[in-house]
Amino acid sequence: MDTVLLLLPDFSLIALGVLLRRHGGFGDDLWAGLERLVYFVLFPALLFGALARVEISLETTLPLFLSGLAVMVSGFVLGWLPRRWMGLAPMSFASRLQCAYRFNTYIGMAVAGQVFGAAGLATMGVLCGTMVPFANVMAVSVLARHGQGRIGRELMRNPLILATLAGLLFNAAGLSLPVPAAAFLGRLADASIALGLLAVGAALRWGRVGGHWGGSVWIAAVKLLALPTIAWSITGVAGLDGVARGVLVLFAALPSASSAYILATRMGGDGPGVAWLISATTLAAMPTMACWLALVRG
Repeated sequence: MDTVLLLLPDFSLIALGVLLRRHGGFGDDLWAGLERLVYFVLFPALLFGALARVEISLETTLPLFLSGLAVMVSGFVLGWLPRRWMGLAPMSFASRLQCAYRFNTYIGMAVAGQVFGAAGLATMGVLCGTMVPFANVMAVSVLARHGQGRIGRELMRNPLILATLAGLLFNAAGLSLPVPAAAFLGRLADASIALGLLAVGAALRWGRVGGHWGGSVWIAAVKLLALPTIAWSITGVAGLDGVARGVLVLFAALPSASSAYILATRMGGDGPGVAWLISATTLAAMPTMACWLALVRG
């Protein structure tokens, strides 16, 4: 019950985003602008600030990085299994496959800070920041194979990747942020959490499922149930404990990323099918994440 209450504020913001989008009288232009503001300005500021200030130790960060990568690759492999019996065209399947391993960074950062405090926020920042390039490479490469788009161009202009690289380089150089700059980034970071969660709610939409229902349910189950189980198993092998252990399981339990819909539509893929999966995993994530976090904290 305590874990549910910890998650409630963040998922309440998502629900508020749903209500405001449908009944608030705000036009689509406002929500499109808000998504761009969060994606290109606020969230990169959060990632850069978290990575620039955190103490990064190769001894602790490398196992976390390798574990996160193993979780994502597992999602890719498991998500690929129903390819033959989903009854979808290759591009439609490639669009949905990304929902098996891509993660909603906004929810991850918000919940990590809520549950594990500043250490959890920084750890999740390192993990998500280093996983974003790999998630994009996996998604764009499969979509580009069946559709349009160039992998290099998609990666070079991704603001989350650029912010991650900048933060890691700043940290590695041993630099420190001036007080006014740190305060400025802090204000942007605070805004990114609330506005990002509102944008997640506003972006939820129920498209047609298409293909075999079981395949879409399988992908959702991989994301919310199989990957956290794998992450839980990996922590012992990788020697992760405490905050790192909790953050890895939380990372694996996150719903599919809203950006999967944007990427699918931009590259000529199956937007409605991806929208269904994002909405389904987001709505189902609150009870499943609460169970995983209760297990980790208990």
